[in-house]
Amino acid sequence: MALADLKNVLKIFGGSEISEDQQDALFEEVLLMTLARAADADINIQSVEVDRIQEIIQKHTGHEISKADIRVAARAELYAEANLIKYLQSVRSKMDDAHRGETIRALAEVMRSDDDISVLEVDFFNHIAHALGVTPAHVAGLI
Repeated sequence: MALADLKNVLKIFGGSEISEDQQDALFEEVLLMTLARAADADINIQSVEVDRIQEIIQKHTGHEISKADIRVAARAELYAEANLIKYLQSVRSKMDDAHRGETIRALAEVMRSDDDISVLEVDFFNHIAHALGVTPAHVAGLI
C-alpha cells in the first residue's frame, strides 16, 4: 500500500457510501495515518516505532509498506493532529467496530514499542480514541 493510494479520503469526505472492500481499504488508510502520526506524537520518530508500524500493518492488513512511506505519513505538516482528528471523526461511522478496535489496539502497540511513553503520546492516544468513538471495551479487545 503506497501513501499515494490514500484515495478513499475524498470518497468519504464526499459523503459516498462505501462497499465492504472499500471499508477494508479505509481501515488500511486509517491504520497507516494513525500509526504513522503516533510515531511522531512525541516529536521524535524512532526506528523501532517505524519497524513496529511495518509489522502491525502487515499483521492487520496483509500488506507491506515501506519505511519511507511511514516516515512521510508521520510528518506533522502532512497530517496535523487536528486534521487527523477531523478525518477520523468523519470516517468512524463508516468503520465497523472490529476495525475501530483494531486501530486503537494497534496504536497502543506502537506507543509501547519504545520503552518510554510520553505525556504527548498519551494525549495523542486519548484524542484518537475519542475521535474513533472507541469505548473501554474496544480498547480491551472485548468488541
